[in-house]
Amino acid sequence: MTRIATLDHRAVIAVTGEDKVSFLQGLVSQDVALAAPGRALWSALLTPQGKWLAEFFILSDGERLLLDVEAAQRDDLVKRLSRFRLRAKVKLAPTEEIVQVAWDGPAPDLASGLIAPDPRVAEAGFRILTTVPLSATATADEWDAHRLALGLPEGSRDLEAEKTVLLEAGFDELGGISWTKGCYMGQELTARTRYRGLLKRRLVPVMIEGEAPAPGTPVLTSEGRDVGTMRSSRGTQGLAVLRLEVLGGTPLHAGAATLRVMLPTWIKLPETASA
Repeated sequence: MTRIATLDHRAVIAVTGEDKVSFLQGLVSQDVALAAPGRALWSALLTPQGKWLAEFFILSDGERLLLDVEAAQRDDLVKRLSRFRLRAKVKLAPTEEIVQVAWDGPAPDLASGLIAPDPRVAEAGFRILTTVPLSATATADEWDAHRLALGLPEGSRDLEAEKTVLLEAGFDELGGISWTKGCYMGQELTARTRYRGLLKRRLVPVMIEGEAPAPGTPVLTSEGRDVGTMRSSRGTQGLAVLRLEVLGGTPLHAGAATLRVMLPTWIKLPETASA
């Protein structure tokens, strides 16, 4: 049976007006023109220097573009995006839609609202935006453990504002970047990082043995060398930002816990890092 959870830590912004697509197109990392009913996009807003500020899903009901965002960032994101409106005929406002997810089964029937496959990996299931939520068959914590096992980042728990580079967090492999649509804010550094092979670290899933370390806990080798930091976790699953040279399977340590890197099949590493 399909598992359905309500994500109270997510919220929705509506983008309306005749310039809504062109307005977002010059700001975010994915090709907004591809948004359509039944198709979700995963995207990000960056600083002009190419550092992460927010991640969100973009869905369309044919009239509006709806952004599925981190609830704690919603009001700030509305203000931040609104600064770029200038003469564009566009309006941004919070909505009453509730965010749900469905996984481990076929898409559920939805009486009203929007449903689309999660564009990152098939195992992530479906994103749902609705004012008439479906009955939950799972908890948000169970969804959290599922997405951590898949290695999927979510918001400021895993990404660091004005610090994280998109390619460190898997946005390339997970379809969060368009390499063909043209310029957007932060595009230059994102492209340079890709084509020059400048990555030195990646956000990767880890198996935790012992008490889960708090986010920000340094990750050390057995010799005590600092090689990264812990991000979010749930039970024995977690994500950590680690230097490429330690992703080969050697046990690592964070606080009192032992960490073992569990690379998902979707992740692509330089040969020297994965050897």
